[in-house]
This record gives sequence, structure tokens and C-alpha cells, in this order.
Amino acid sequence: MEYLQLAKEAARKAGTIHKKYFNREIRIRTKSSSYDLLTIADTESERAVVSLIKKHFPEHNILAEEFGYRRTNSPYTWIIDPLDGTNNFASGLPIFCASVAVARGNQILAGAVYDVSRDELFFAQKGKGAYLNGKRIRVNPVATLSRSILITGFYYSRGLEMQQTLTAMRLFLRRGIVGLRRLGAAALDLCYVASGRAAGFWEFKLSPWDFAAGKLLVEEAGGRVSGYAAGAVELYRPGFIVASNSKIHGQMLAVLKSAYTARRGD
Repeated sequence: MEYLQLAKEAARKAGTIHKKYFNREIRIRTKSSSYDLLTIADTESERAVVSLIKKHFPEHNILAEEFGYRRTNSPYTWIIDPLDGTNNFASGLPIFCASVAVARGNQILAGAVYDVSRDELFFAQKGKGAYLNGKRIRVNPVATLSRSILITGFYYSRGLEMQQTLTAMRLFLRRGIVGLRRLGAAALDLCYVASGRAAGFWEFKLSPWDFAAGKLLVEEAGGRVSGYAAGAVELYRPGFIVASNSKIHGQMLAVLKSAYTARRGD
């Protein structure tokens, strides 16, 4: 099976499981912190996605949020968030999705993000553009922060990282941005930048499964994704992510540099 087709099928399969359990009384557990929730929809959808991928490419590597998998010698890795936005899901808030991407080495080849609540399937293939339900999407054309809606996310820490993000939010608002949103599902946040619904997004620390598919979507839609210091994003390590329509990228980085260095006392 072709990689993009499999990514799309896997994301949709996860979505059917999300729909099965959404707004039902289910057991909710915590993971690394009391703010990081886990449900049966997370684990069941990951098993279903991995099973589907292994059926077609048993030798490929798997990097996913909920379970660890044995490394192989294959240069290919599937990067999976079976349910991004678990805290929303567990609270009955319909902002969540599945994210599936495949990479060869450090290059993302294809990715899909599926929001079952809205029946929206975002997908992209390297060099072939980004799409929403089969229709080509492009980033927002605004050229200044004063015409921009931005999205951010909060790392689970309630310490320095949270304070830095709040400082950045205040600075962006002082720059006269149109609005600021915090939706709680980073993969969807990136899709919204790719589709022009927002001009930019940043988050202090995201894992590969949070951003892999969304990164490709933004880039294939004409946008830019970088780290905090404008450098390339390391695909297999958690890190600071800044995504934009490319036109406001430098403006965003300047504000973020001011916010994050100020809180460290640099």
C-alpha cells in the first residue's frame, strides 16, 4: 500500500474508535503528571493503527505515544499520536484528532490528521501539497502580526515554562494581534495554520507524534516550521515548535525570543 493512503486509512481507523468512546462514561487515568490523561480510546486506537501499519509494513519502525516498540533496521518510521487532545476528549470537548506520519530517516514523507468530530481529514505528501478532504489548502496570506490570529499550547509543567508562555502571550497581545487561541490539540493547531485558519502557532515543548504530520502539512501548504532559535526541528526529539505562514515567522521569533530570554533572566 502507498504510504499516504495508509496514513489516511490509519488516521480514520483511529477516528472510528474516538467516536465509539466519545461522551461515554469511561475510565480515565493519569500518566506522567496529574494534567496528562489517558483513556481506553488512546490505547485502543494506537493498537489498531499499529496493527494496520504492521500488516502492510512489518519491518518498519513505530514511534507512538502510548507504548514502546522494538527497533528494527528499517530506515522508515511511523510516528503516531493515536489521540491528540486527550484532555479535551475526556472532558467531552470535541477538539481532538489522530495523527499519523511516516518518515525515512529525518524526512517526513507523508502524514494525515483526522478530526472525527468534524469529519475533517488533513493530509500531505512530500512535494505534492497539503489537502483537507481532498481540497488543496494554503496558509494564511497575512504579512503582519496585527492581522494575525495565533494559536499556542501549554506544556504540562506549571513552572517556568508556563510563565514564559504567558509572557509571550502578553507580548503578542500588545503587538495588536487579532486574537489568540489555546485549543489543546497541537496536531490540529498545525493543521489550522496549514489551512489558513490561523497565521501562526507556537508551543514550548512538543513530542514527535504531536508535530510530525502537522509539520509536513504546514510546509506543503507554503508555511514554515522551525525551532525557537529559527533552526531546523529535530524530528525524533521533543522540542520548541514555531509554525507560521512564513510571512510572519520572523516577527513571531522576535517576540518569542524576547519572552523566553526575559523569563530566564538572560
